[in-house]
Amino acid sequence: MKTILEKKQAIVSEVAEVAANAPALVGLDLSGLTVQQVTGLRREARKADVYLKVVKNTLLRRAVEGTEYECIREQARGPLMVAFSRGEPGAAARMVRDFRKANPKAEVRLVAVAGRLLRPEDLEAVAKLPTREEALAQLMGVMQAPIAKLVRTLAAPHGKLVRTVAAVRDQKQG
Repeated sequence: MKTILEKKQAIVSEVAEVAANAPALVGLDLSGLTVQQVTGLRREARKADVYLKVVKNTLLRRAVEGTEYECIREQARGPLMVAFSRGEPGAAARMVRDFRKANPKAEVRLVAVAGRLLRPEDLEAVAKLPTREEALAQLMGVMQAPIAKLVRTLAAPHGKLVRTVAAVRDQKQG
């Protein structure tokens, strides 16, 4: 059986590993919520590929040492559940935003993206970050726009000539 110290060390190393690879973090105070509500949040976290864990603040502070989330060390106080995005930066923020719509008692206490601590009010801005697929689609649209405009510009004189000839033909037939 593991000792208490070994269990704490395992938690710290697990959270540190996740924090080292996570693009964003959201800290949530779940005081006043029922077990069913928290279980629903955990279910949504699994679907959204978000690492969710209730960690003692002292262990969280040790876990984020040496990572880009060292900026949250001073704000990690009180009951806290941390949600680390694993893939896209906005995944945890979107999940928390949607959860808070149904459960307004959940309070956002920490928001950090790429090692930068943001205000809890900035959760909505982080949640609106595009997914990887959306960002690629936007990039392709921007890259394709000049070429499409060039093609339309080159095709315009031919189309105008065809419409003019058609109008002359219709005028002579009528």
